Amino acid sequence: MPGIEKLPIEETLEDSPQTRSLLGVFEEDAAAISSYSTQLYQAMHRIYDAQNELSAATHLTSKLLKEYDKQRFPLGGDDEVMSSTLQQFAKVIDELSSCHAVLSTQLADAMMFPITQFKERDLKEILTLKEVFQIASDDHDMAINRYSRLSKKRDNDKVRAEVVEDVYTSRKKQHQTMMYYFCALNTLQYKKKTALLEPLLGYMQAQISFFKLGSENLSQQWEDFLGTIATSVQNVRREMEGEVDSMQQTIHQMERSCDPLYVPCDPDPAHTPVSRHLTRKQGYLHTRNKTGLVSSSWERQYFFTQGGNLMSQARGEVAGGLVMDIDNCSVMAVDSDDRRFCFQITSFDGKKVSTLQAETRRDCEEWISTINNISKRIYLSENAEELAARVNQSALEAVTPSPSFQQRHESMRPAGPGKGRSGRTSSVSSAGSESSPALSALSLDALVAPDTPIQFDIISPVSEENAGQSKTPAHSGRRSNPFGELGENPEDNQDSILHQLFIVRFLGSMEVKKSQSTEVISETMRHILAARAIHNIFRMTESHLLVTCDCLKLIDPQTQVTRLRFPLSSVVLCSSHQDNKRLFGFVLLTPSGGRGDERAICYIFESNNDGEKICDSVGLAKQIAFHSEIDRKEVERRREQDKAKEKQQEELSKQRQIEKDLEEQSRLIAASTRPGNPPTSDGQFLVLSNSQSEDSDAGEEGRKGGESEA
Repeated sequence: MPGIEKLPIEETLEDSPQTRSLLGVFEEDAAAISSYSTQLYQAMHRIYDAQNELSAATHLTSKLLKEYDKQRFPLGGDDEVMSSTLQQFAKVIDELSSCHAVLSTQLADAMMFPITQFKERDLKEILTLKEVFQIASDDHDMAINRYSRLSKKRDNDKVRAEVVEDVYTSRKKQHQTMMYYFCALNTLQYKKKTALLEPLLGYMQAQISFFKLGSENLSQQWEDFLGTIATSVQNVRREMEGEVDSMQQTIHQMERSCDPLYVPCDPDPAHTPVSRHLTRKQGYLHTRNKTGLVSSSWERQYFFTQGGNLMSQARGEVAGGLVMDIDNCSVMAVDSDDRRFCFQITSFDGKKVSTLQAETRRDCEEWISTINNISKRIYLSENAEELAARVNQSALEAVTPSPSFQQRHESMRPAGPGKGRSGRTSSVSSAGSESSPALSALSLDALVAPDTPIQFDIISPVSEENAGQSKTPAHSGRRSNPFGELGENPEDNQDSILHQLFIVRFLGSMEVKKSQSTEVISETMRHILAARAIHNIFRMTESHLLVTCDCLKLIDPQTQVTRLRFPLSSVVLCSSHQDNKRLFGFVLLTPSGGRGDERAICYIFESNNDGEKICDSVGLAKQIAFHSEIDRKEVERRREQDKAKEKQQEELSKQRQIEKDLEEQSRLIAASTRPGNPPTSDGQFLVLSNSQSEDSDAGEEGRKGGESEA
């Protein structure tokens, strides 16, 4: 019958909160039908009792009228007219009594039997199925909780097999019970109409038959109306039978096709591969809730994506609640001590983190891919799934080696350096060697060095070049004090004006060709993100990036140990992504061991805030460092000038002292060779008087003055 809403039997296996909500509506409707049917049954039973009472009373009246002749009244006499009249009345009433008896029988068969059968059989069947379904649902929840608590460290094949068998049995029982319960509720919508119409139809037909016994002048219009009602009841009955047959066939098909899905294991990847182009997903997950500082509990809820939001809905709730805004969020697979197939979602501002557990590995990977697609805002386009498929296909092409491209690089690659570079491996063995040769031909040939491995873990350039050697004290990690000041190189931060700290996550690094264009950073971002998406690398190392006027430092947030130190003078480029402003990177020039030249390495990070702020901070640090260097050189130049002046003054004073000594010697020589001062008889010179010495001095000075004028 059109317009009747029914429960979808096909969705019984998924058992979503939407289906449970719809089931609750049907259960409320069944309860209302039961209450109303009980009241209607009581009213019709009163009619039936009244009719029986009327029939018995009429029969008793007829009997009493017939026994009137046998009565002996003390004051009355034999009245033949009265007796004959009463006999006629008795005959008529006896005929009416027979009619009422027939009416009572018809009411019992046509009115009371259908509603009694509906009340005692159909409604009780609904209540029984409801109780059985509730028990099966509780058993399934207990089996799922026991299965989810299996530890991956202490595996016991026997216990695992028992748990899997328990999940299989409980899930199958719940599914079958739920399907039959849905079938009964859907059938109730039809039986409700027949249970209400058939008793009324029987009542009216019994009344008409009753009145036909006394009168044949029944209206033809009333008969047509009753005939129409009877025809409608027959049509509803036939449609109900057809719908019951269809639901029975669906139940049998679902039982055959859903039998493998009862086992909570990963299906065959060849037949059901992981769907990485989804932009919407729903299903049951276990969410981790902290109950104390260390302890936590897991709760099973139904999660679904709605636009750029992740929603959750518990059983019994009418609508879902917001869990997290997953636009520009980050998601990665994590290891849990007591759970398997876990992944973690971090909001764009890093303030909210949710840890969830999927039932299978395939389901976990699909959730991660779906949230990554939503994080890129692919769902806002018209054909979201097609766009997601194209993005994943382009990423796949970006990390799949092309034969012609590979041969061209093999022909252009020299024999010697190629072996040395191929010996370097990244922290992920497969991703580093397979993903690098597959980038775009023109752009990456000019920007990224061919056959370059990708490093997805933080590796210091010094330790990379000097692998196997002991670390020097300058590069060994030292723990800082509680105030965040690093104890590694105190001189780096004592005179630094700028101190800015940012929370970043390391995505990867790779060697690039030297370039002054920021396109090299964009191409490196595209290459690293594509390699991560294809090889399912979602783990990222979180660090604190300290920007100073001397260097950039990556600090471990837990131990406060410096992981990497980048001299600011070696940072030549720093830029953020054009679309996703949370991504940024910088190019670092490092010496290439033993060859005397430098090589460029591009580091890519993801920040909780805007990456442009970090780039602006790095630019400000370089400007401050540049002006500080200019001021330092100016101060050194002034110091050198002052030293030169002091040295010149010292030389002038020495020269003047030498000139005074020479003048004194010349005066003594002149005095010794003067003729007016002959030696004495004992060979010694006479001492001149003051006047003579002054005259001689004056003559000497006059002679020098004359020589100077000449």
